[in-house]
Amino acid sequence: MASSVTEKAVPCCSSESPELAVSDWTQHPEDPAHNALPLHPVKVLPGSPPTTPAPKGIPIMVKPHTSHPLDPLSAAEISVAVATVRAAGATPEVRDGMRFIEVVLVEPDKHIVALADAYFFPPFQPSLLQRTKGRPIILGKLPPRQARLIVYNRKSNETSVWIVELSEVHASTRGGHHRGKVISSKVVPDVQPPMDAVEYAECEATVKNFPPFREAMKRRGIEDMDLVMVDPWNAGYYSEADAPSRRLSKPLVFCRSESDCPMENGYARPVEGLHILVDMQNMVVLEFEDRKLVPLPPVDPLRNYTRGVTRGGVDRSDVKPLLIIQPEGPSFRVDGHFVEWQKWSFRVGFTPREGLVIYSVSYLDGSRGRRPVAHRLSFVEMVVPYGDPSEPHYRKNAFDAGEDGLGKNAHSLKRGCDCLGYIKYFDAHYNNFTGGVETIENAVCLHEEDHGILWKHQDWRTGLAEVRRSRRLTVSFICTIANYEYGFFWHFYQDGKIEAEVKLTGILSLGALQPGETRKYGIMIAPGLYAPVHQHFFVARMNMAVDCKPGEAHNQVVEVNVKVEGPGKENIHNNAFYAEEELIRSEMEAMRDCNPHAARHWIVRNTRTVNRTGQLTGYKLVPGSNCLPLAGDEAFFLRRGAFVKHNLWVTRYAPDEMYPGGEFPNQNPRVREGLATWVQQNRSLEEADVVLWYVFGVTHIPRLEDYPVMPVEHIGFMLMPYGFFNCSPAVDVPPNASVLDHKEDGMSTKAISNGLIAKL
Repeated sequence: MASSVTEKAVPCCSSESPELAVSDWTQHPEDPAHNALPLHPVKVLPGSPPTTPAPKGIPIMVKPHTSHPLDPLSAAEISVAVATVRAAGATPEVRDGMRFIEVVLVEPDKHIVALADAYFFPPFQPSLLQRTKGRPIILGKLPPRQARLIVYNRKSNETSVWIVELSEVHASTRGGHHRGKVISSKVVPDVQPPMDAVEYAECEATVKNFPPFREAMKRRGIEDMDLVMVDPWNAGYYSEADAPSRRLSKPLVFCRSESDCPMENGYARPVEGLHILVDMQNMVVLEFEDRKLVPLPPVDPLRNYTRGVTRGGVDRSDVKPLLIIQPEGPSFRVDGHFVEWQKWSFRVGFTPREGLVIYSVSYLDGSRGRRPVAHRLSFVEMVVPYGDPSEPHYRKNAFDAGEDGLGKNAHSLKRGCDCLGYIKYFDAHYNNFTGGVETIENAVCLHEEDHGILWKHQDWRTGLAEVRRSRRLTVSFICTIANYEYGFFWHFYQDGKIEAEVKLTGILSLGALQPGETRKYGIMIAPGLYAPVHQHFFVARMNMAVDCKPGEAHNQVVEVNVKVEGPGKENIHNNAFYAEEELIRSEMEAMRDCNPHAARHWIVRNTRTVNRTGQLTGYKLVPGSNCLPLAGDEAFFLRRGAFVKHNLWVTRYAPDEMYPGGEFPNQNPRVREGLATWVQQNRSLEEADVVLWYVFGVTHIPRLEDYPVMPVEHIGFMLMPYGFFNCSPAVDVPPNASVLDHKEDGMSTKAISNGLIAKL
């Protein structure tokens, strides 16, 4: 089903015409910023290409731009970046050894984004630009896009970072010979980059072909290697033996029972007692020990999760169809990667490491125009520590974003299963290990959802009632990391809220038991099978921009705690409590934890913008359910993951501070790298460009009902307007439409709610 795409007839975004008419500046009359565009000549910075004055002093943009500065790299751009770096290799041996871990966009400075959003791309808002003597400063063209590449050399075991300019991408893809321009390159010592799917497949083949491994499996009654599943796990860092001078993996092994059933749940039969260490650079087994013979769990008739007949059961037959249709199309508009919906606007991005990225979030607020809320939102890391101290479970501490990549493990989503309704999909392009381009079709899903009641009130005197249905816009992607699935969602609401949500599902990582054995650190869920206790931690990085134009740094963070008034003359009825605010003045003060007893939350405020009551405008972060790590302070995974020790960190924006455990957590020997080190600078936060790092998690005590497949578990948090609006923005949501059709038996209805129809 096609998406609703609004085509903007703006020549500087189109290859059809280089001219810019004055009338093109008034395409958005609802935004007063457009009407405020000065009609005198505009200053052009030195070095810009010549422009031809248009009527009334508006410059003509000579060269069109086809990609917004924040658009994800196209397949062509990735190819050019890889070819440029490969061609720059010093020797044939260097070029032959290059393996490409990541190719991503170099995100430009915020003033470049402001320029693009003012004159070249929607939302076409010149008021975003900073002014000099009352006039905006603009360039005649945007600077060339750049790519950043992480390259691993398989022959030298070196990791390097390259910056490539992509100014001639389109000429190259039409057969030209120019491959871009290397801006910089450097070798990063003492690190290991993330692992790749190609390496995982090679590792599995290497282990399966290792004679001692085949003998060990034969001792367990397995001779058919097609039944064996070898899951390479990153080695982590536990001693100098795990130092990044070698590229290491310590695989886990599982075994299916039927070779003719590829959908069988092999994770239900873990192979215990084996110690395997693989050199991933040279693909050789370095260490192998068959330390303990633990029988494979018996074949369990409940182990499978596929349709009824394949798991020996019967599917439910009483589930009736439920169809979500929108006969007039969706309420959102999409132009490239720019999305507008119910006064919200933002850009959709994607990286191999983070997956979905949301840029330039703003809200169109009547006469106040388009008001920024956040510059960049994403999930930047997750850690899954297990609580069983026995081998091999103590080393299950996956850093799934930094060691593998959430984006490059994303699914191709399916309509009717992953998403319902009128859907706009975004494809994602990323590089593979050898430098080719892979495309995940339908990687990101954009759609509307009915979300129950938005608000309601009935006047008891008159009996008259008003009620509004809530609609939300959801942007999401789902990825698989080994046995687990994670869905990452950003929900935008009509009342100005933004919700971040993670949905956990998939299959538990299990262990085998000796006959008669029980484990203190897990739950027996089937004969000979147990599930260790563990935790999941996620990190949302939010570069906020509450009422801040690009280049402005006028935000601060306030912590709010509810206090109980003590007995006394101010509280003679002993019922008093109040909210107390405390300004977080510096980064060392900003390491905070949730406190549900005090209803603790945090407000990001603009220090120079007030609402009609004179209060500073803001957005507050409201925690959902959360936890802190239950491992001891000296746990090895906390050396690399010190950021999970607190639920909230706040830092002053720095472009190179992107990942809370540092850029290379794989086999990282350095203690407290990333957030825990950056905050030692103790930069001021009293008025700054602030970044919130919210760490939220769940402690998973498995149940029998989590086997063979784990039903979805939801965790997350909310960003809510706090004095940002002068009144509730939900008050102008239109009333519900009437029911179109209703059968007398009450068992079948067709209803319409703000244009969203549900057929039951």
